[in-house]
Amino acid sequence: MTGKLMILCDCEGTQRLDPEAISAATGLACSPVHSALCTRQAEQAAKLLGLGEEATVACQQERAFFEALAEEVGARPPGFVDLRDRAGWSDEGERAAPKMAALAAQSQLPAPEIPAMDVTSVGTCLIAGPGEVVEPVARQLAGVLAVTALITDEAEMPLSRDFDAIRGRLTRVSGALGGFEVRIDRFQQIEPGGRGPLRLTPPRDGARSSCDIVLDLTGETPKVIAPEKREGYLRADPRDPRAVGAVAVEAVQLVGTFEKPLYVRLEESLCAHSRAGQTGCSRCLDVCPTGAITVAGDHVTIDPMICAGCGSCAALCPSMAVSYEAPRLADLLRRIEVLAQTFRKAGGASPRLLVHDAHGAEMIRLAARFGRGLPAAVIPLELPVVSGFGHAEMLAALAHGFASVDVLVSPSTERHALMQELALAEAIAGPGRVALIDESDPDALAEQLYRADPPPALARPVLPMGGRRQVARLAALALNAGAEAPLPLPAGAPYGAVAVDAGACTLCLSCVSLCPSGALVDNPEMPQLRFQEDACLQCGICASACPEKAITLVPRLDLGDAALGQVVLHEEEPFACIECGKPFGVKSTIERIMDKLAGTHPMFASSEQAKMIQMCDDCRVGAQFRRGDDPFALGERPRPRTTEDYYSRRKDH
Repeated sequence: MTGKLMILCDCEGTQRLDPEAISAATGLACSPVHSALCTRQAEQAAKLLGLGEEATVACQQERAFFEALAEEVGARPPGFVDLRDRAGWSDEGERAAPKMAALAAQSQLPAPEIPAMDVTSVGTCLIAGPGEVVEPVARQLAGVLAVTALITDEAEMPLSRDFDAIRGRLTRVSGALGGFEVRIDRFQQIEPGGRGPLRLTPPRDGARSSCDIVLDLTGETPKVIAPEKREGYLRADPRDPRAVGAVAVEAVQLVGTFEKPLYVRLEESLCAHSRAGQTGCSRCLDVCPTGAITVAGDHVTIDPMICAGCGSCAALCPSMAVSYEAPRLADLLRRIEVLAQTFRKAGGASPRLLVHDAHGAEMIRLAARFGRGLPAAVIPLELPVVSGFGHAEMLAALAHGFASVDVLVSPSTERHALMQELALAEAIAGPGRVALIDESDPDALAEQLYRADPPPALARPVLPMGGRRQVARLAALALNAGAEAPLPLPAGAPYGAVAVDAGACTLCLSCVSLCPSGALVDNPEMPQLRFQEDACLQCGICASACPEKAITLVPRLDLGDAALGQVVLHEEEPFACIECGKPFGVKSTIERIMDKLAGTHPMFASSEQAKMIQMCDDCRVGAQFRRGDDPFALGERPRPRTTEDYYSRRKDH
């Protein structure tokens, strides 16, 4: 047998497998259904692993066994897909063949490549805390790490020279594994010479140092934001010996070269944070849980060492300046597409997508082993984190033919951005199609999924493509076929229009010059403010920059063709030059300036000077040239006098 092979096992007859249905929907060759490939049928498993070019074992529980078996027989490492816990072990397991086919098809997609960088830690470790806690930990780690013990109380300084010991107060920590920078106040070092008690240098503030690992045993407020997400920053209650021992063991493992995923990519030129000192979008700054995002001029910057990969910034970014890379949007949408298409091809109808992380996967396994399992139409999709699963991904899943999208959160899920994205997706897709499940009981999770009754799936699924904004628009068009009016959206949505108070707007066009997306444009031929709704990010820079406060944001999604073109928000009659008749400027503005300046301002005291306000640029230059105070009519410029002129004059006298 050559090609791809799906190796099937019904786990001692506890689930029903339909190899013909799986093969017909996926194109995979399926083995006969076995019952105990990991025990008494291990010899048959070894033979199957040697067949074909690529084998996939339909079992995750005994993954280590099959990997070792493949290595023993010289076969290629197999792939794995869990059909039992996610489909077979269920009250509706008899009807789970379409879901099994969908999961099997998705398992054949190539694993996406995630960009990464190398992080090196040589083991320089700062341990800060009370002396009675720090000293034994320092002694324990001194043999494997380059330890500096920072004693934060008045305990006696250790006499051992196996590690460095200092006294002071840890006031600031920045950076991450392999690149921490620390600040210590009341810093004192040991003076090594002399007999008797150890002497310390005079205390001083502002001492700075660097290290690879920080063990914070002070029991004080964490020195970094989201300490549980900061790699290399280990923290424990000094009163809990077990916790202290655990972080000490963990510190030993943080020596070497590690691969740090680059979770997000930033395109600075697309960032709509600010322009010319006017602040606009700050969604990513507001939501980042680790403080990895900071301002750098008109755009933001992201520290990859501090970023923990929650993906909230990418989900909320209206301009697509921030994109998630673990996985990329295109890879994720491909997985969703394969799940939906294969499910329908295998005879299923109205599939439901359950998005979850590793914590959710464990809940699904427990619900399958001890409870009702998942309904036959609920297809689980596991992601590293679910907080970056935004409205574009939710809408795309619905457009691909899923009847609903449920996002199962875990205790560690960042929820701020996720809640906003759910509200936005619901406003676009309609009620009952997207939901957040916050449940920690596996049985309660299963019951909630069995009770749900979502609307029917799209009769004609579509294929949304492009960036997040394009995907969301195409999906919205499919979900709102025939919509005549723009869809109202929650405040803060990244789609919408701008409303201009025509009575207040002077067409100064400061909004045009600062708009980061080009949604606001002018007309070089006449005084007009034009707008393209599809390009608007709702960043708010135009509203904050408008000197007349004439602009307000209107969150909405216009699915009509008009949103793709330019419309005139405000226009006025141009003023005709009194010399050549060429239109220039805004008539109301010129007249208002005339009223304020003519006859009152010293520079426009005469009617001749006031007329220049009513001239275009070319005529104004010509009029100035013809005036008697023309600087070019003063004759030849006098030659500058030099030192030589002075000396020559003295000699003549």
